[in-house]
Amino acid sequence: MHSTFEKSGNRSQRSKWIIVGSVIGLLGLIAIGVGVGVGVSKHNSSSTSSASSSSSSSGTTDSSTNGTPPQTNPNDPSTFQKDPNLHRSFYGMAYTPAGSQVPTCNNTLEDVIQDIQVMSQLTKRVRLYGADCNQSALVLEAIRQTKVDMQVYIANYPTPDDPTAYTRQRDEIKATIQTYGTDNIAGVTVGNEFMLNYLTDHGATDPNGAIGDQGAALIIADINDTRSVLAGMNLGKTLPVGNSDAGSYYNTKVLEASDYGMANVHPWFANVSAQSASAWTAQFFNETNVQPSALLPNNPKMYIAETGWPTQSSDAGNANNGVSDASETNLQVFLDTFVCQANQNSTGYFYFEFKDEPWKDVQFGGVEGYWGLFHANRTLKNLKIPNCVLD
Repeated sequence: MHSTFEKSGNRSQRSKWIIVGSVIGLLGLIAIGVGVGVGVSKHNSSSTSSASSSSSSSGTTDSSTNGTPPQTNPNDPSTFQKDPNLHRSFYGMAYTPAGSQVPTCNNTLEDVIQDIQVMSQLTKRVRLYGADCNQSALVLEAIRQTKVDMQVYIANYPTPDDPTAYTRQRDEIKATIQTYGTDNIAGVTVGNEFMLNYLTDHGATDPNGAIGDQGAALIIADINDTRSVLAGMNLGKTLPVGNSDAGSYYNTKVLEASDYGMANVHPWFANVSAQSASAWTAQFFNETNVQPSALLPNNPKMYIAETGWPTQSSDAGNANNGVSDASETNLQVFLDTFVCQANQNSTGYFYFEFKDEPWKDVQFGGVEGYWGLFHANRTLKNLKIPNCVLD
C-alpha cells in the first residue's frame, strides 16, 4: 500500500487558492439575497463489494441552456425540473462556487442556485473548502431558495503563510450561522491540506515528526478556537468540528482534536489504473485513515474528502498517469466500480468533483481543470450516473 503518495507540487500550491479570496461584506450578500427572495497535481489528496451501477442513460442536458435546469416558475428556483439522467447516488460532493478565488471574488447567487439545483439531484451532502468570498452564505441561501434537502460542511481554509486567513473566515462563518442557523449545516471543517502544505514548505514529510507537530499545533489552535466560538453561540454540542488533509499527511494530534477527519484519496496521483482505482481507494482509506483513527480515544469519524478521476489533460504529458488515460471512459469505469460499492459499504465520501473548473487549467494546466462530472457549463459529460439512490 502506498502510504506517502501525496507529492508536493502544483496541486499543493493550487489548493491554497481554491477558496482564499478577497472579502465581500456578508451583510451586502444578505441584503442581495433578501432582495431577490434571499492532495497536489502531484497531490494525492485521496468496498469493493459487487453492486450494480450505471443503469441510467447518458446525460443529454441541452448545452444551449448553459446547463441551467428549467423552472416551471421562472421566479421560483424551487420549481426546477428534475433531469431523469441524474440520480442521488453520491454520498457527498466536493464543491467550490465558481469565482471564489482571489482577487476577484466574483461568485454569484444565481450561479450557485443553478449549481445546487443540479447537485441536489446527485447528493444530499456538499463539502466546501473555505469561507472567503461569502460562499457559505451563498450556498445556504441557494438551499433556502431551492428548498432542497441538503446538508453542508462549511469550512475555514487557514494557510500557514497567512495568519489572518483563519480569523477572517471564522468571522464570516459566525455571521453566516447567525443569519441562516444550523438546520442545513452538518459540521465545520477547519483546515484543508494544512499539514501537507506546512510539511512541504518546511522540507519535511513525516506528519508526526517534530516539524509535523509544529504545524499541528497551529491548526489545532484554530480548531479549538472554532469550538470556543461555537460554544459562545450555544452550539458547542450541536455542530461537529473537523479537519481535512491529504490521506497520508494526517497528524495524530490533529485527529485527536477533531470530531471528524476528511482524507483526500486520489488513485490517479498514486499511478493506479482506472480498473484498480476503486479497490485501491477503499484499501488505502481503510488502512491509512480509518483503522488508525479507530484506535484514538475520541474515535473521530473518517470520510474521504476527495476522490475521482480526470477526463482530460490540457497537455499530452499529463494525459496518462503511467497506466491509464485521463478520459471520460475511465471516469465511467471508476464511477461504475466505486459509487454503489462505497454506498453499500457505508463509506462516507465526497466525490471530486461536481463540474470542471477552468481557472485551474489556466493556472496549473495538466488535468487540474477536468475532474468534473459536468463540464463547466453544467452539461453532463458522456457519462451514465450510477443508479443506487441513497436515503
